[in-house]
Amino acid sequence: MKRYTEHIKHETFDVVTIGGGITGATIAYEAATRGLKVALLEKGDFSEATSAASSKLIHGGLRYLSNLEYALVRESLRERRVMTNIAPNFVYPVPILFPHYQSSRRTNKWISQIGLTLYDMLAFDKGKTWDLSKKIPDHKFVPPAKALKMQPIMQKRDFTGASVFYDCISIFPERLALAFIKSSMHHNARAANYTKVTGFLMDSAKRNVHGVIVKDLIQNKTFEIQAAVTINCSGPWADSVLELTRKKNKNKRLRRSEGIHIITKKIINPESIVCSVTPSGRHCFLIPWRGHTLIGTTDKEYFGHPDDYRVTRQSIQELIDEVNATFDGLALTFKDVLHSYGGLRPLVDTGTKETYKSSRRYEIHDHSINGLNHLITVEGGKWTTSRNLAEKVVDLLWKNTKFPISRSISSRIYLKGCEIRNMETFIHSLKKQIRDFDENTVDYIGRIYGTECHDVLTLARQHSALSEKINSGGDLLAQALYAARHEMARTLKDIVLRRTGIATLGDPGEKKLLQVAKLVAEELNWDNGKIHREVQTTLCDLQLPEEVEHGQGQNKTSRLERNATAQRQL
Repeated sequence: MKRYTEHIKHETFDVVTIGGGITGATIAYEAATRGLKVALLEKGDFSEATSAASSKLIHGGLRYLSNLEYALVRESLRERRVMTNIAPNFVYPVPILFPHYQSSRRTNKWISQIGLTLYDMLAFDKGKTWDLSKKIPDHKFVPPAKALKMQPIMQKRDFTGASVFYDCISIFPERLALAFIKSSMHHNARAANYTKVTGFLMDSAKRNVHGVIVKDLIQNKTFEIQAAVTINCSGPWADSVLELTRKKNKNKRLRRSEGIHIITKKIINPESIVCSVTPSGRHCFLIPWRGHTLIGTTDKEYFGHPDDYRVTRQSIQELIDEVNATFDGLALTFKDVLHSYGGLRPLVDTGTKETYKSSRRYEIHDHSINGLNHLITVEGGKWTTSRNLAEKVVDLLWKNTKFPISRSISSRIYLKGCEIRNMETFIHSLKKQIRDFDENTVDYIGRIYGTECHDVLTLARQHSALSEKINSGGDLLAQALYAARHEMARTLKDIVLRRTGIATLGDPGEKKLLQVAKLVAEELNWDNGKIHREVQTTLCDLQLPEEVEHGQGQNKTSRLERNATAQRQL
C-alpha cells in the first residue's frame, strides 16, 4: 500500500471520498471495481474512530423489528450473508443466548418467539453461503435449566428459558475495513491516511465543487486534488466538513450518539454471546473475545464537537452499573476493566427523543438540490449495510453523471486476501503445512491476514526476533514491521491497535511498546526522540480515564494538548 500523497501526481479523479472509515472504504472499493478513478482521503488513520468503536457484530438488527423497520432488517440480513461470503476469514456465525422473563414484555418468551421467527423468515437466503460451514440455522428455544448451564450469569428471578439465535461476529473490524481499502487499491484507487481536507475547490460562483484542498499531516504539505464528484462520508464530522463549503447545510440535523465498550477478564462461557435487556430498556451484549469478555454498548447523545470526544470514567461506570443490574453474580467494578474504547455514531435525526430509538438507516444527500453541484454527503448507516450503501451511492453517480460505470460486482467477489472457499479447511491446511510456529499463532495469523498470512510468516522467518510472540493472543513482532512496510501504518497506535492485536486488550506495557517502536523506527524514519514521543502518546491513550481525569478538568486539557502536540510532531 503506497500512501498517495507521498507519490502524488497531477491527475483528475472521477471520485474523491472524504473519510476512511468503513463507509468511505466501501464506497472507494465499489467505485473502483466499477471502473471509476478514485482517491480516498482520511484525516487520521483508517477506521480509527466510529468504525473501530463497534461491538464487532455483523448483524441483522433484531431490535429494529420493534420499530417496524422490516426493509432495514431484510437489507441487513442479506448483507450479513454477503459479508460472510466476501470476507470469510473475518466474519463468522456466532450463537447468541437471549433470556426470557415472565415479568418483562420486551423479553417475554412468546413475543420473542414471534420476533425471532420473523427474523428467520427475513433471512430466507441465509443458507446460500459460499462456505458451507457458515450456514446459519433457525433459532431455537432452550429450557431454563439448560440455558443456565450454558450461561449461569443470567438472572434467575421470573426466568422462563432462553432463545438461541445466530448473527455474525467480525474478529477484527479495523482489518476488515483495511481489506476494503486494499481491495480498492488493487483496482487502482489511491488512498492516504493522515491527510486532512481543509477546503473545497469551487468555481467563482460557489456552485460547483471540483475537488478538495488537503493537508498531509505527516509531510506538512498542502495539495489540491481535483475530482468530478466529491463524496463526504466523514461520519460524525460530516456537518463539520460541509461547513468548509461556506454554504448553509439544509440537511436534517446530524445527531451523534456515544457508544462505549469495555473489556474484562473472561466472565462468560466462550461458546456463545449473551444478550439481554437492561433495566433501562436497552440491549447489552457480553461477547467472548480473545479469551476475554467484551461488554457493550451504551447509547447516549453527545453534544460536543467530535474532535473533543473521549471515553470518560462516568460513561464506563454507567455501563458497569447497568450490566451488574442485568446479570447475576457479576459484581464488576472499575478495577475489572482492562481496556475501554468508544466512538460517536452518526445518526440521521428522525425526531426520536432518545438516540437509542433513532433509526440506523442511512441517507444519501445530493447537494445539487441546494445549489451545490458535484457534492454528495452520506449520513447514518452501520457496518453491516456499508457495502450495499456504497452500491447505492455509485448507482446514484451512474444516474446523474456521464461516467461509463459498469454494474456492481462487489457482492460477488472476494476482498483481497480473503479468497478462501472453506475457512476451516484453509486453517487446517495451514496448521498441517506450517510446523515452525505454534498452532495458536498459525490459527490467529491465518484468520486476520487470510491468504496474505504467508507473507507475514515469511517475514517472521527472516530473523529470530521477528518470530517472537509479543502476547498470549498469537501476535508476532513481524506483524508490526509488516504493518509499517506494507499496510500504511504511520504511528505506533496504528500498529498496535489497528493493524495488530498487540494493544487491543489494553496497555501491553512500556517495554513492549518500546520494543515495537524500535523495530519499525528505521522503516518509518524515526529518531530516538520520535520513538519516545510515539511510546508516550500511545501509553497516554491506553490509560483508563481514571488515570487521566484526576485533578478535575486540568488533566483533561493537558491530555488533549499532548495528543495535539504529538499529532503535530508526526
